[in-house]
Amino acid sequence: MFYVYLLQSKLDKSYYIGQTNNLEKRLFDHNEGLSKYTSRKRPWEIVYFEKFETRTEAIKRERFLKQQRNSSFYKSLYETN
Repeated sequence: MFYVYLLQSKLDKSYYIGQTNNLEKRLFDHNEGLSKYTSRKRPWEIVYFEKFETRTEAIKRERFLKQQRNSSFYKSLYETN
């Protein structure tokens, strides 16, 4: 199983999108500073994720989400009115 995830920084509320086959380990890595890009905005929390059968599907969805570059769009994924 592969996951596309949306992290939100507790520091400045910014978002980070990624994909992995181990969601718990990846969140741990981000919060331990093992990912160069996200190390400056720790701590992070997972606010949304989706499951996929293949890495190819996950990468395709990750690319789509990264192209949105819109916090309102990201919020709509995990917030309900």
